[in-house]
Formats: sequence, C-alpha cells, structure tokens
Amino acid sequence: MPVPKRTKDKVEPMAFAGYKAGMTQVMFTDSRKTSTTAGQEINEAVTVLDCPPLVVCGMKLYRKGARGLESEATVWHDSLPKDLTRKLDVPKKPHMKQEIAGKDLDRLCGVRLIVCTQPRGTGIGKKRPEVFEVPVSGDVAKQFAYALEKLGKEISQSEVFAEGEVVDVKAVSKGKGYQGVVKRFGVKIRNTKSGGKMRHIGSMGAVKPSRVLPGDIAQAGQHGYQTRTEYNKRILKMSDSGLMPEGGFLRYGKVPKHFMLVHGSVPGSKKRLIILRKAMRPPPKPAPPIEIKHVALDSQQ
Repeated sequence: MPVPKRTKDKVEPMAFAGYKAGMTQVMFTDSRKTSTTAGQEINEAVTVLDCPPLVVCGMKLYRKGARGLESEATVWHDSLPKDLTRKLDVPKKPHMKQEIAGKDLDRLCGVRLIVCTQPRGTGIGKKRPEVFEVPVSGDVAKQFAYALEKLGKEISQSEVFAEGEVVDVKAVSKGKGYQGVVKRFGVKIRNTKSGGKMRHIGSMGAVKPSRVLPGDIAQAGQHGYQTRTEYNKRILKMSDSGLMPEGGFLRYGKVPKHFMLVHGSVPGSKKRLIILRKAMRPPPKPAPPIEIKHVALDSQQ
C-alpha cells in the first residue's frame, strides 16, 4: 500500500479498515456558497462502514535495500487474539518488547504496525480476521516508540480520522466475471452492415509490428474483482452508538457499535473489507463543515 505524506510532528496511524454494511441517505444543509442549492436542505447518498477497533498484533521494522524496503525484523506481541490462528500460523515464541528495546534505529527507515480486524464485533457473522500493515507518521524514533506503546492494544477509528476529513478508499471491486469489450471497455457497437461481429472491435492493431500489442487493444476478459482506489472521499460522521435501519441492512444485518458514514459510494460489495488511508492528494481548500440533520433508517427489505 502506498504511504501518504507523513507529518514529523504528529505520530498517528495512517490507515484504518472497516466492513461495508450498505448505503443510506442523510439530510443536511448545503453550505457551499457557489452551489445552486446553497442554504437548502439536500439529501445525499452515504456508505455505512462497520468499523470495530483494530488490534495491534505486532510491528514490522524496515530498512532501505538495493530494491526498496527490506524487512529488518518482525515483532509479535506475547498475547495474540485467539481468532488470529484461523488466518495464519501464529509464532509459538513471540518476540518480547525487551528484546527489541535496544534496537539500532539508525539502520531503520520505517516502522509499521501489524493489525488484525475483529469481525466478531460486526454484523457479518464470521470469525476469521483480516491482517495487514499500517504505516505510522513521524520520524523513525517516534514511530518505534509509538509501536512499542501500542503493542497488544486496540486502535479506534477516532484515533486515526476525524469527522469532515478527506480520505482515500481502497477495496476490491464487485466481480462481473468474463465480459466482452463492449461492457468491459465501453467499445461502440458496430453497424449491422459491418462484416463479422457487432459487439467486437474492428481491428486488432496495425500491420506492423505483426503482433498484438499487450494492453493497447481492448479484448474480452475478467471484469471487476480488482483492487481499486478512490481518492478524496469525505467522512461525514463517526460514532460508536450503532446504526441499524428497520430490519437491518439487506444481506448484512445490524451495525452494533462503531460505524462511519462516507460521502458517496465506495468500491466493493457488502461484507467486503474497505481500507481507508490518509489522503495522498487532498483538495487545496477544505470543504465547509456539514451538520447532519437526519439519517434515513427506513426498512430496506
């Protein structure tokens, strides 16, 4: 995962994760001065993310190598979540904090947290967690101290993001299976008088070179179920009081505690892991604050 620009003063995790529960609508007053609906109450679509706290299982130390970052050491906490064994082989003798307290920080160029999700606290109905790395802001010494402090503890969404903040959203998109060029690339359908097929490209490329150039010619293949990143999605609301429409979210259930409302849509289907990170190219001017007046909780059945 690309690392956003770090701030040297503040030490904090640079990413978080949640599960996609569904979508709903919120009502708020449009505070954009140049908008045609300025000062009026408008409805906007939002995505509901179920965001239980992440558990810091370990930390990974990196150094600079000839081909980029190289792993210096991997440190695991002595007491790991029981469900972590469903995902990977947990080391029998984890490294303790005392063994790395005197580590030479001059060789290091970065420290990342190894975190796992807690799907038992969601409405998915599964036990196996997801495990991934989270970069930390600040210089190496501050990163190392922060990682040591957080080993074995939980990280909540409020420690990483704030309401109104702009984030990047990364997830695996919905899978559409094997599709042709019309649906996959939007190729124009040919005339009925064209020779051969209509939902097909007209040419496979130039005569020379006498081969099909890879990636330059639209062809049929897998459509969807690919990792995609959408930039500058705004967080409208974060809370730990739970959210559930009448009858629950369709094909998901209820969101018991921690949730997040993200403006607009995000890639992926329901129950899929959604990773949020600090914006890599945020807008030059911050958007005006939004005060949500109503969240639609009508039945989705």
